[in-house]
Amino acid sequence: MIDFSRFEILTFDCYGTLINWEAGILSVLHKILAGHGKTADDATLLAFYGDFEAQAELGPFRPYREVLQFVVRQLGTQLGFTPTAVEAISLPESLPSWRPWPDTVSALRQLKTRYRMAILSNVDDDLFAATRPQLGIEFDEVITAQQAQAYKPSMKLFEMALSRIHAPAHRVLHVGQSIYHDVIPAQALGLATVWVNRPSARSGSGAVRVAQAKPDLTVQSLAELASLAMHK
Repeated sequence: MIDFSRFEILTFDCYGTLINWEAGILSVLHKILAGHGKTADDATLLAFYGDFEAQAELGPFRPYREVLQFVVRQLGTQLGFTPTAVEAISLPESLPSWRPWPDTVSALRQLKTRYRMAILSNVDDDLFAATRPQLGIEFDEVITAQQAQAYKPSMKLFEMALSRIHAPAHRVLHVGQSIYHDVIPAQALGLATVWVNRPSARSGSGAVRVAQAKPDLTVQSLAELASLAMHK
């Protein structure tokens, strides 16, 4: 078990960990497919999303709005249709409506009474700004892909975070839903990690690339994390 008393700041992935992004992603993608007479099950769509998002993020930096449009266009290529311009932008335009998991706000508020809190998110500043009011607390720092001009699992976001939060790596606990985006790079920089294994139609990976690593702690929800951290 992690010794929670050693940490002074918790850093969080946002989409997937705090926000139920799969519900948002799937509702839009199913609507697009229906418009072209296509169907795919949730697990298949999430696998496509994880692969196409990673493809877009590995090349020269582009804003997350463009990454999401790339995902839609690649889905069309994969399934044999051409999305309209409106359909391509419908995924990024939907992001502000993606909602927190039911336990997110209460868990964040509990944790905020004991720790400093920061966001490390693969997103554009303006998109996170639309999400921020839904999270119920003020974060001490927000580090985005736009600011770092790179996407996790690049070390650049984590390095920027460490330079701005003014805490040594051993005093930082990183919390994320993605082994690929969060656990592996955070561990490479010496951060302790919590994997929040949220429920998903694609168990164990969700809407991200499959990867293997051993986090310091695995929980099924943010409520479970808050319970463990606050009782230490």
